[in-house]
Amino acid sequence: MNINSTEVSPSVTVQVRRFRNGDSVEQLTRLLHRAYADHAAAGRVFFASYQSPQDTQHRLSRGECWVAMNGNVLVGTVTVSAPHTTPAGYPAPAGGGSFWQLAVEPSQRGTGLGQRLLALAESRIAALGSTQVVIDTSSQATDLVDWYRRRGYAPIGTWRWDVTNYDSIVLMKDLPPTTS
Repeated sequence: MNINSTEVSPSVTVQVRRFRNGDSVEQLTRLLHRAYADHAAAGRVFFASYQSPQDTQHRLSRGECWVAMNGNVLVGTVTVSAPHTTPAGYPAPAGGGSFWQLAVEPSQRGTGLGQRLLALAESRIAALGSTQVVIDTSSQATDLVDWYRRRGYAPIGTWRWDVTNYDSIVLMKDLPPTTS
């Protein structure tokens, strides 16, 4: 990964691969900060907008982290887990998969990269044996909630994390059966 640059080349095809040894947790953390900065500016303090590299490393250890690369420049990420363990009382069925910290470099928004990372997350969750995806996001981020709803996610409850300043809406999507 190129630690010193966020400049992307429009002529390079974005490649998606697993995060690997030698990749920069610090660069990944900076991408998360940039990608979630608009939410923080709007008063919605997503954990990804301020987490430390140590927090990023901890979250990486809880699932499969995927990165989108434009040449040597990190432009997107998502972390996937299935089945995903949730805290007691969290409004989600047991055995579902989840993803978190879906992030796209702000200059790459509108290119379809977010949809591509979402499709990858859903595909990996299905491959790991889960038939449902459960996620949550700020109930105040109506544009983001609407984005997920247009992609088949439905609200199933609310939750309050101790690392954010908002109530989250919990969304679920049934995945199509995988063929063996």
